[in-house]
Amino acid sequence: MPGEISPAGKPTSLSARPELRASHADRDRVADILRVAAGDGRLTAAELDERLEVALSARTIGELAVLTADLPTASLSVDGVAAEVKDVLRIEQKWSPVKRVGRWVVPRRLVLDVEWCDVTLDFTQAVITQDTLQIDVDMRGKTLTLIVAPGVVVDTDGLTLEFSRVRNRQTPDPATPTTLRVELVGRKNFGRVVVRHPRRTTDRWRSRRHPALPAGN
Repeated sequence: MPGEISPAGKPTSLSARPELRASHADRDRVADILRVAAGDGRLTAAELDERLEVALSARTIGELAVLTADLPTASLSVDGVAAEVKDVLRIEQKWSPVKRVGRWVVPRRLVLDVEWCDVTLDFTQAVITQDTLQIDVDMRGKTLTLIVAPGVVVDTDGLTLEFSRVRNRQTPDPATPTTLRVELVGRKNFGRVVVRHPRRTTDRWRSRRHPALPAGN
Protein backbone atom coordinates (compact mmCIF):
# COMPACT_ATOMS: atom_id res chain seq x y z
CA MET A 1 0.00 0.00 0.00
CA PRO A 2 1.58 3.33 -1.03
CA GLY A 3 2.28 6.05 1.43
CA GLU A 4 4.50 4.59 4.14
CA ILE A 5 6.97 7.04 5.64
CA SER A 6 10.46 5.62 5.54
CA PRO A 7 13.21 6.52 8.05
CA ALA A 8 14.39 9.11 5.50
CA GLY A 9 10.92 10.63 5.40
CA LYS A 10 10.15 9.48 1.85
CA PRO A 11 6.99 7.57 0.85
CA THR A 12 7.53 3.87 0.19
CA SER A 13 5.20 0.90 0.30
CA LEU A 14 3.82 -0.86 3.35
CA SER A 15 3.89 -4.18 1.50
CA ALA A 16 7.31 -3.80 -0.20
CA ARG A 17 9.29 -5.22 2.72
CA PRO A 18 6.75 -6.76 5.14
CA GLU A 19 9.51 -8.21 7.32
CA LEU A 20 10.97 -4.80 8.16
CA ARG A 21 10.58 -3.58 11.71
CA ALA A 22 7.92 -0.86 12.11
CA SER A 23 8.84 2.54 13.51
CA HIS A 24 6.77 4.82 15.73
CA ALA A 25 6.05 6.96 12.64
CA ASP A 26 4.76 3.88 10.77
CA ARG A 27 2.40 2.98 13.62
CA ASP A 28 1.16 6.56 13.99
CA ARG A 29 0.48 6.88 10.28
CA VAL A 30 -1.59 3.69 10.17
CA ALA A 31 -3.48 4.83 13.29
CA ASP A 32 -4.32 8.09 11.46
CA ILE A 33 -5.62 6.18 8.43
CA LEU A 34 -7.79 4.00 10.67
CA ARG A 35 -9.29 7.05 12.41
CA VAL A 36 -10.07 8.69 9.07
CA ALA A 37 -11.73 5.48 7.87
CA ALA A 38 -13.85 5.34 11.03
CA GLY A 39 -14.83 8.97 10.51
CA ASP A 40 -15.97 8.09 6.98
CA GLY A 41 -18.10 5.23 8.32
CA ARG A 42 -15.87 2.47 6.90
CA LEU A 43 -15.08 1.05 10.34
CA THR A 44 -17.29 0.65 13.38
CA ALA A 45 -16.14 1.93 16.75
CA ALA A 46 -15.38 -1.64 17.86
CA GLU A 47 -13.35 -2.32 14.70
CA LEU A 48 -11.43 0.92 15.15
CA ASP A 49 -10.53 0.07 18.76
CA GLU A 50 -9.47 -3.44 17.78
CA ARG A 51 -7.28 -2.30 14.89
CA LEU A 52 -5.73 0.56 16.84
CA GLU A 53 -4.70 -1.85 19.58
CA VAL A 54 -2.97 -4.05 17.01
CA ALA A 55 -1.40 -1.08 15.19
CA LEU A 56 0.16 0.42 18.29
CA SER A 57 1.77 -2.91 19.23
CA ALA A 58 2.75 -4.02 15.70
CA ARG A 59 6.38 -5.07 15.27
CA THR A 60 6.65 -5.30 11.49
CA ILE A 61 5.46 -3.44 8.39
CA GLY A 62 3.57 -6.58 7.35
CA GLU A 63 1.44 -6.49 10.50
CA LEU A 64 0.52 -2.87 9.77
CA ALA A 65 -0.26 -3.52 6.10
CA VAL A 66 -2.96 -6.05 7.03
CA LEU A 67 -4.83 -3.42 9.04
CA THR A 68 -5.32 -1.09 6.07
CA ALA A 69 -5.53 -3.61 3.22
CA ASP A 70 -9.32 -3.17 2.86
CA LEU A 71 -9.24 0.64 3.15
CA PRO A 72 -8.64 3.36 0.54
CA THR A 73 -5.24 4.97 0.46
CA ALA A 74 -5.17 8.28 2.32
CA SER A 75 -2.99 11.09 1.06
CA LEU A 76 -0.37 12.53 3.39
CA SER A 77 0.39 16.03 4.52
CA VAL A 78 3.97 17.21 4.93
CA ASP A 79 4.28 15.88 8.47
CA GLY A 80 2.90 12.45 7.59
CA VAL A 81 -0.58 12.98 9.01
CA ALA A 82 -3.38 11.45 6.97
CA ALA A 83 -5.09 14.42 5.35
CA GLU A 84 -7.58 13.20 2.78
CA VAL A 85 -10.14 15.97 3.09
CA LYS A 86 -13.77 15.21 2.24
CA ASP A 87 -15.84 17.99 0.71
CA VAL A 88 -18.89 16.83 2.67
CA LEU A 89 -18.97 14.42 5.60
CA ARG A 90 -22.46 13.25 6.50
CA ILE A 91 -23.15 11.74 9.92
CA GLU A 92 -26.53 10.07 10.40
CA GLN A 93 -27.10 8.36 13.72
CA LYS A 94 -29.79 7.40 16.22
CA TRP A 95 -29.34 6.54 19.89
CA SER A 96 -25.60 5.69 19.77
CA PRO A 97 -23.04 8.40 20.72
CA VAL A 98 -21.00 10.06 17.97
CA LYS A 99 -17.40 11.10 18.63
CA ARG A 100 -14.70 12.69 16.51
CA VAL A 101 -11.59 12.92 18.67
CA GLY A 102 -7.84 12.65 18.25
CA ARG A 103 -6.29 13.41 14.85
CA TRP A 104 -9.41 13.23 12.72
CA VAL A 105 -9.48 15.11 9.42
CA VAL A 106 -11.86 18.07 9.44
CA PRO A 107 -14.01 18.11 6.26
CA ARG A 108 -14.92 21.23 4.33
CA ARG A 109 -18.56 20.77 5.37
CA LEU A 110 -20.23 18.52 7.94
CA VAL A 111 -23.86 17.43 7.79
CA LEU A 112 -25.08 16.29 11.20
CA ASP A 113 -28.41 14.45 11.12
CA VAL A 114 -28.84 12.72 14.48
CA GLU A 115 -31.56 11.85 16.96
CA TRP A 116 -31.25 11.25 20.70
CA CYS A 117 -27.51 10.70 20.80
CA ASP A 118 -24.69 12.79 22.22
CA VAL A 119 -22.26 14.23 19.68
CA THR A 120 -18.70 15.26 20.56
CA LEU A 121 -16.45 17.07 18.09
CA ASP A 122 -12.98 17.59 19.55
CA PHE A 123 -10.82 20.01 17.54
CA THR A 124 -7.82 20.06 19.90
CA GLN A 125 -5.80 17.53 17.83
CA ALA A 126 -7.80 17.59 14.60
CA VAL A 127 -6.13 17.89 11.19
CA ILE A 128 -7.30 21.28 9.89
CA THR A 129 -6.67 22.11 6.23
CA GLN A 130 -9.00 25.07 5.66
CA ASP A 131 -10.07 28.12 7.64
CA THR A 132 -13.86 27.57 7.73
CA LEU A 133 -16.08 24.61 8.57
CA GLN A 134 -19.86 24.80 8.15
CA ILE A 135 -21.83 22.30 10.20
CA ASP A 136 -25.40 21.77 9.03
CA VAL A 137 -27.23 20.69 12.16
CA ASP A 138 -30.46 18.73 12.28
CA MET A 139 -30.33 17.34 15.79
CA ARG A 140 -33.03 16.23 18.18
CA GLY A 141 -32.27 15.62 21.86
CA LYS A 142 -29.06 15.15 23.87
CA THR A 143 -25.96 17.38 23.73
CA LEU A 144 -23.75 18.63 20.93
CA THR A 145 -20.30 19.33 22.41
CA LEU A 146 -17.54 21.17 20.56
CA ILE A 147 -14.13 21.15 22.25
CA VAL A 148 -11.99 23.98 20.93
CA ALA A 149 -8.27 24.64 20.81
CA PRO A 150 -6.58 28.07 20.64
CA GLY A 151 -7.43 29.60 17.27
CA VAL A 152 -10.67 27.66 16.84
CA VAL A 153 -13.76 29.88 17.05
CA VAL A 154 -17.37 28.65 17.04
CA ASP A 155 -20.23 30.81 15.70
CA THR A 156 -23.69 29.65 16.82
CA ASP A 157 -25.67 32.63 15.45
CA GLY A 158 -27.03 30.64 12.50
CA LEU A 159 -28.51 27.93 14.73
CA THR A 160 -32.25 27.85 15.44
CA LEU A 161 -33.01 26.58 18.95
CA GLU A 162 -36.24 24.87 19.99
CA PHE A 163 -36.42 23.83 23.64
CA SER A 164 -32.62 23.98 23.62
CA ARG A 165 -29.90 26.26 24.91
CA VAL A 166 -26.32 27.16 24.07
CA ARG A 167 -23.57 27.12 26.70
CA ASN A 168 -20.56 28.83 25.16
CA ARG A 169 -17.43 28.76 27.29
CA GLN A 170 -14.91 29.64 24.62
CA THR A 171 -12.67 32.59 25.45
CA PRO A 172 -10.94 33.66 22.23
CA ASP A 173 -7.59 35.40 22.73
CA PRO A 174 -7.32 38.50 20.49
CA ALA A 175 -3.58 37.83 20.21
CA THR A 176 -4.16 34.34 18.77
CA PRO A 177 -4.95 34.21 15.04
CA THR A 178 -8.06 32.28 14.03
CA THR A 179 -7.08 28.99 12.37
CA LEU A 180 -10.60 27.60 12.03
CA ARG A 181 -14.01 29.23 12.17
CA VAL A 182 -16.80 26.73 12.85
CA GLU A 183 -20.23 27.97 11.75
CA LEU A 184 -23.27 26.13 13.12
CA VAL A 185 -26.40 26.45 10.99
CA GLY A 186 -29.69 24.56 11.07
CA ARG A 187 -31.84 23.43 13.96
CA LYS A 188 -31.32 21.98 17.42
CA ASN A 189 -34.44 20.55 19.09
CA PHE A 190 -34.33 19.65 22.80
CA GLY A 191 -31.03 19.43 24.65
CA ARG A 192 -27.92 21.58 24.65
CA VAL A 193 -25.05 22.91 22.57
CA VAL A 194 -21.84 23.20 24.58
CA VAL A 195 -18.69 24.95 23.37
CA ARG A 196 -15.73 24.55 25.74
CA HIS A 197 -12.01 24.17 26.09
CA PRO A 198 -10.47 20.81 27.10
CA ARG A 199 -10.88 19.92 30.74
CA ARG A 200 -7.81 20.31 32.90
CA THR A 201 -6.10 17.15 34.06
CA THR A 202 -6.00 16.38 37.78
CA ASP A 203 -2.32 17.33 38.00
CA ARG A 204 -2.89 20.69 36.33
CA TRP A 205 -5.87 21.39 38.60
CA ARG A 206 -3.84 20.56 41.70
CA SER A 207 -0.94 22.75 40.54
CA ARG A 208 -3.32 25.68 40.18
CA ARG A 209 -4.86 25.07 43.61
CA HIS A 210 -1.54 24.37 45.34
CA PRO A 211 1.39 26.11 43.60
CA ALA A 212 4.76 24.53 44.19
CA LEU A 213 6.77 26.17 46.97
CA PRO A 214 10.21 27.63 46.22
CA ALA A 215 13.13 25.32 46.89
CA GLY A 216 14.35 25.44 50.45
CA ASN A 217 10.90 26.12 52.04
